[in-house]
Amino acid sequence: MRCFEAAARHGSFIKAANELSVTPSAVSHQIKSLESFLGVALFFRSKRRVTLSDAGKEYLAPISAIFTQLEEATTELMDKKNSGGVLKLSVAPAFLSRWLMPRMESFQDQYPDVQIEIIESTTNVDFDATQIDMAVYFGDGDWPGLEKHFLRNASLAPVCNPSLLKPNQPIRTPDDMRFYPLLHVAKRKHEWNEWLTQNGYNPKQFLRGLMFSNGALTASAAVQGLGIALVDPSFIASEIHQGSLRVLFNQHLITESAFYLVYPNDHAVSSAMKAFQKWIIEQMAEENHT
Repeated sequence: MRCFEAAARHGSFIKAANELSVTPSAVSHQIKSLESFLGVALFFRSKRRVTLSDAGKEYLAPISAIFTQLEEATTELMDKKNSGGVLKLSVAPAFLSRWLMPRMESFQDQYPDVQIEIIESTTNVDFDATQIDMAVYFGDGDWPGLEKHFLRNASLAPVCNPSLLKPNQPIRTPDDMRFYPLLHVAKRKHEWNEWLTQNGYNPKQFLRGLMFSNGALTASAAVQGLGIALVDPSFIASEIHQGSLRVLFNQHLITESAFYLVYPNDHAVSSAMKAFQKWIIEQMAEENHT
């Protein structure tokens, strides 16, 4: 039944075998035994893939529900025994270094029994192929198969190192930024164009500066005085406090993208996951009101 459920979920005997740490032939043999016992074909087989038969589709729903109940019952029992646990969390490098790490002491103070294993990732997680429990995504929230918890909208404002500013070319209005290079994130080249357009300026009149692979590097480049970056102010709180970065204008980029905490909607939620979910939602909500 476990082989059947995994193969049906993946649409592949090979992927099911990888998940269950057995050989594809073992999965095939187990499913053939199950089909023989039931007296029906659960899959249609071809050279490249397998698809569920009508009987297989009908059988999958209750079987999946049973395994979900088993996972939840096991998790609940383990949670009662141990209020802590281990959480494997995937986050983008910029979010990790600029937002999460400076606040981890707060989480550890509130939940000393929860151990977090953090994995950096610049792409979305394949939860079926990894042991990752949760992830923080940035986007429009359109991720099928995932439970999504809204954290907050994106908020990007122009920042630079005060030492970048020339005495004879101060920045009093956004138009004054024309005399300084604008720093870009390679995967989000559109952000500066959108910010300038939203504020009534022609992006072609502004200097294109260096381009970096992620937001953390862009913020670091701004600290080094290499140009003006669009950064979430909450990601550079320490730099603002130290004076190495200054928010130039309060006009923030209006975007549909937001931060979400996500995990598979068919996975049991552990006590460690619940603790982190509660903590990060509270942290984000507190920042939204400051």
